[in-house]
Amino acid sequence: MSDAKRVVATAIGQVEVLPLEIDIRPLGPQEIAGRTLVSLISTGTELGTYSGAWEFPQGLGYSAVIELTEIGSDVRSLKAGDRVYASRGHQSYHRMHHDDAILLPDGLPPETAVFGRMMGVSMSTLVTTTARPPGSVLVTGLGLVGNMACQVFKNCGYSVTGVDPDESRRDLATRSNINPVLSEVPVDDPNYSENIELVVECSGHERAVLDGCRTVKKRGEVVTVGAPWSKRDDIQLHDLHHAIFHRYVTLRSGWEWEVPGKPTEFKTGSIKANLTAALNWLAE
Repeated sequence: MSDAKRVVATAIGQVEVLPLEIDIRPLGPQEIAGRTLVSLISTGTELGTYSGAWEFPQGLGYSAVIELTEIGSDVRSLKAGDRVYASRGHQSYHRMHHDDAILLPDGLPPETAVFGRMMGVSMSTLVTTTARPPGSVLVTGLGLVGNMACQVFKNCGYSVTGVDPDESRRDLATRSNINPVLSEVPVDDPNYSENIELVVECSGHERAVLDGCRTVKKRGEVVTVGAPWSKRDDIQLHDLHHAIFHRYVTLRSGWEWEVPGKPTEFKTGSIKANLTAALNWLAE
């Protein structure tokens, strides 16, 4: 693939399509390789990268479907022509260990399969939270991750409420069978504050974290899934501390990599197991 390309953030506010240097050595016995059919933009992460969250140059993207063209001699579970999901970026060719790929379920279109990656972001919280169905869950921020979080938790038997100030996001959530959907966190509504067991904060906004701590029931959890890419508000730490202390709140990170990448002994869940489940749900 002499014309292979990749998408790279090269400076703050600058993204380029650059030639991709391909490793032309023969595949190792456990390796696979192939051409990218489709990749998915993760708006929050990629805008964060674009704005200087990491050093440059930085490749973009982390969700792709690849059609395999080469298979290592010891790989038995995959064959040339198979379509696989991999947490890989925006580039036209990928080479990897076969265990880093997941075979797409029959009939699942590649352009749908890549959304499994965004489902997986909140599924780490799903497997680690103390809240259990049919408990009440409040999801703040209904972008791609938050919308998917609502659907994941609802389909696992939780009672889910979505919150976002943006009308178009609320409309999309409603069309995704999420109900109720609110324009702001119901801090002063006892119908929520006495019942919400888990707040899944997907906006990355400090105010949403504080409001979540003020709304969740006593001994409830507030999990910060949304990355704090930039400062949005001037809330006081005392206000957050007050809410945590007096409501006995468990406030913790919801970074998806709190669970292992692959299944391991004595650990609950894994990134790969979550992604496999997400692909199967999308196929269904």
